[in-house]
Amino acid sequence: MPPNHPISRRAWLQRTATGFGALALHDLAQAAAAATPLAAKVSRRPAKAKRVIFLFMSGGPSQPDLFDPKEYIRRMHGKTISAPINPNELRVGTDKFLALAAQTGVRPRGESGMLISDLMPHTASIADDLCLLRAVHSDNNQHQPAALQFHTGVTADVRPSMGSWICYGLGSENQNLPGFITIHPDSDTRLYGSSFLPAAHQGTKVIIPQNGQQSPIDYLSDVSGNPGTQRERLNFTQRMNRRLLGMVGADPGMEGMIESMEIAFRMQTATPELVDLTNESVATKKLYGIGEKETDRNGRACLLARKMSEAGVRFVQVTMGGWDHHGDIRNALPKSCAGTDQPCAALVKDLQARGLLEDTLVIWSGEFGRTPWSQDLSGTSPIEKHGREHQPESFCTWMAGGGVKAGFTFGETDDFGFRPVSGKVHLHDLHATILHQLGLDHEQLTWRHLGRDFRLTDVYGTVVQEILG
Repeated sequence: MPPNHPISRRAWLQRTATGFGALALHDLAQAAAAATPLAAKVSRRPAKAKRVIFLFMSGGPSQPDLFDPKEYIRRMHGKTISAPINPNELRVGTDKFLALAAQTGVRPRGESGMLISDLMPHTASIADDLCLLRAVHSDNNQHQPAALQFHTGVTADVRPSMGSWICYGLGSENQNLPGFITIHPDSDTRLYGSSFLPAAHQGTKVIIPQNGQQSPIDYLSDVSGNPGTQRERLNFTQRMNRRLLGMVGADPGMEGMIESMEIAFRMQTATPELVDLTNESVATKKLYGIGEKETDRNGRACLLARKMSEAGVRFVQVTMGGWDHHGDIRNALPKSCAGTDQPCAALVKDLQARGLLEDTLVIWSGEFGRTPWSQDLSGTSPIEKHGREHQPESFCTWMAGGGVKAGFTFGETDDFGFRPVSGKVHLHDLHATILHQLGLDHEQLTWRHLGRDFRLTDVYGTVVQEILG
């Protein structure tokens, strides 16, 4: 996507009519994008995926317990080890560096032999559909900066989120729905915001109510109760907005607001039926664990993600928290797995059964991983009550569908399970690869802002060709 500064359609017409010269090609493209920001666009490169579902495990899942156990750590369990970190680096509660073995068995699964924990039996059942990256790394060991980098490419500042970049690059396949939906999002709106991109590309927040009474999307219902009256009210408001836009000239925020109001009106017709899960079959609900105490919330979220993707939403994100296990990981980790394992695996199975997995890229990851040594915040607890500290140096991410290799494990870490020794994938590389599978060049998908061209991968990123089928 060419880099340019956004201009309004009216400003473009005025400049053309008054003879100030033809706009550059990239200005024309930007003008069209501003006029109809969610129009479906054809990618310039061959695309393996049409859409993305991002399952975000907020808090940092423990890869030593789930996907990457180490024999050395198992042998040294409870004993002090020589930690491979900078001695000047502060790691709260880890001063003893006691090796902490996996909490339960992690075994080869399927024909691929992919290592997956006994705590995730449903994920184990789809091992041959997964591409497991075991040497992903990022740049910050604190939750919010790390989560921000995973979602936007930077650890600070306000930049467009990954979903917004993809929505900007490809538009939406359904003009009655947003291009980007975020289900149960974090309170930090930067994780799904559009920043300097047009507002139409920001994530639409969806909260699935447990009582079924509240609308999942704010202000979705038509308070007038009459579509004709609502349309007349909107037409009047839009005339006023466009008149003001004509007076001030280019204003991406106002242009985005105009488009967002039109989408909101169309959503009032299309979305209520889409977010209604009562019409789903008993078998489908059972597949996702809907109705079960541990899995109901995440099961509903994953099922809605499938419905939204099937209906044409370009990027759907589902946030599942509760993975921040600094203490008593032996009892806490099974609970986190029990609430997410079945819904996430069901999503992959359901997409596959419907013929959607081939061109849907599913991504499962936290913002970072956990250390192979224990963390004892009290300083006196027996090692059975210990947890694990944050680890951005290496963690595990799995992908499925969308043209990535199935039943494939990529990347290795050292004997501690701390630093990558092969197959190292930075978040910039992961972002570049995701865009590549969608037919987008991460170096060309840019937006000019404050005098420079911005992109999701900043000035970094290499497509990870080894994982592509």
